Amino acid sequence: MSFSAAASRIALATVLALAASFAVAATKTLATVDGQPITDQDVSEALSDIGQGLPQGMDEAGKRKYALDYLIDLKLVAKKGLADKVEDDPDFQRKLAYYHDKLAMEEVLGKAAKAADTDKAEHEAYDAAAKAQPPQEEIHARHILLPTEAAAKAALARVKAGEDFGKVATELSKDPSAKGGDLGWFTKDRMVPEFAEAAFKLKKGEISEPVKTQFGWHIIQVEDTRMKTFPPFDQVKEQASHYVQQKAQADIVQQLRKDAKIERFDEAPAKPAATAPAAPAATPATPAK
Repeated sequence: MSFSAAASRIALATVLALAASFAVAATKTLATVDGQPITDQDVSEALSDIGQGLPQGMDEAGKRKYALDYLIDLKLVAKKGLADKVEDDPDFQRKLAYYHDKLAMEEVLGKAAKAADTDKAEHEAYDAAAKAQPPQEEIHARHILLPTEAAAKAALARVKAGEDFGKVATELSKDPSAKGGDLGWFTKDRMVPEFAEAAFKLKKGEISEPVKTQFGWHIIQVEDTRMKTFPPFDQVKEQASHYVQQKAQADIVQQLRKDAKIERFDEAPAKPAATAPAAPAATPATPAK
């Protein structure tokens, strides 16, 4: 063996030894059950499975202690199950196959989501969403809702005489959800057409004449106007990331379905089409008189 080959083998052995020692150091054994180790990674895995069912007030240390106790019990009961030959039960085999497939699916889709979620993909998704939602005019308005036109005209007269719009709305309006008549900010498409048409014709500070909708008669006051723009990327980065990951997973599933031969037997067979009645025999045309 040449010196260079021997040196290479020694170097490779050193690297492997270091990797093995790192793996051992990275995984801490927290307990053993009849010689079988339970590691901190096992506890983390268990928490991802049962963590949602733990009390919300439990701190992280308490959760990990609970998960460790759960894993100890799990190994003890599972060992008894194997001794009792639960694996021979067809129902057990069915469940085992289900969870085997579920874990395989999660692994494939998880890797696909991670690979797809790049900064470029997130920005592309953001740009597409922003393009689909161009700036829209928004208004901040109040209204007074009344059952009749006469009542609406009376309320309008009070406002025009100098009374505070919010005060009159609080006293008279039949819309309990709008405190002081305040509707907040909204775009035109969020309101019924008659209300929206009247409101978006008003300028800041202007008050409408009575407007009739399916809900009754409205007096509208516009407090302010602005253009609603798409939020900056930093504010919606998490949503963009979520979209990119979900799309990557959906694309894989869609392609797999396309390539597979799938037969379903859960749907009732389609009913045969009703047979049309036989057409009457043709009759000679009546001669013109």
